[in-house]
Amino acid sequence: MTAPWPFGHIGLKAVSVAVAVALWVAVAGEETVERGLRIPLELQQFPAGLEVLGEPPTLVDVRVRGASGALARTLPGDIVAVIDLHGARTGRRLYQLTPEQVRAPFGVEVIQVVPASIALEFEASASRKVPVVPSIEGDPAPGFIVGTATTEPPDVEIVGPRSAVDAAKEAVTEAVSVSAASQPVTETVTVGMLDPSLRVRTPRVVSVTVPIVPGPRERTFRDQPVHLDGVAPGLSGQSVPPDVLVVVRGSREGVGRIGASDVVVSVDLTGLGPGDYTLPVRVDAAGAAGVVRIEPATVQISIIDDKRR
Repeated sequence: MTAPWPFGHIGLKAVSVAVAVALWVAVAGEETVERGLRIPLELQQFPAGLEVLGEPPTLVDVRVRGASGALARTLPGDIVAVIDLHGARTGRRLYQLTPEQVRAPFGVEVIQVVPASIALEFEASASRKVPVVPSIEGDPAPGFIVGTATTEPPDVEIVGPRSAVDAAKEAVTEAVSVSAASQPVTETVTVGMLDPSLRVRTPRVVSVTVPIVPGPRERTFRDQPVHLDGVAPGLSGQSVPPDVLVVVRGSREGVGRIGASDVVVSVDLTGLGPGDYTLPVRVDAAGAAGVVRIEPATVQISIIDDKRR
């Protein structure tokens, strides 16, 4: 058997040696630095049937040391602190955080962790069903009110620490807007809990239906004067009849707050010259009341040139 020739591929071997030497020189020439970082904290091997009370910390501070190039190449998430919860039980527990519990890439040394310990309190997990209460925002169209909203499904199962589950009374939905609505509103929205220690067992959406119904009370305003808006300079106008009857509708409270001066009747004469016109009456009613009837709904308008009087 022929022994291998040690000088075979001498060119490639020379290049490899040169590259290795260059890398060694580059690394050896880098300055060792120390840096403070804020890193994520992971809770691993969480025992089944237990819940953490409150909000455990998600970040900790560390001091790391290494070559400046190695630290510059370190990406967010490359360094992670880990607490092993295997064997945890109910009650308040104290966990030490040492450099050995921090995962770091090769060439990066962890020399300090702050805080050095983390206190966690555990409680037995529980679950039960609670009703879903829809959140409604906005006001319906004038003259209408919001009826009793319903959801489908009407309840959801929540999970969390037993004390928080026992205290929970309802789950809430995203807000459903009824602004300016005059018809029932139905939307599909997400449902959740205001208490961050609680969660819906199966993330889901619910269908919310909000009835929009006419207000229960009407009120009649008689002899409301017709105002002529937009009359051009040098012209004047006259309405026949000069006043109208207006009926408004809304909630009892809303209608009760309206006075005759809050019901403004007008006709828009913008751009009209001398002549006779049949024009619709416009009514603005303050508050949450809506106009349901105007008698008459149109009036006869005569516009004349003041110079020809």
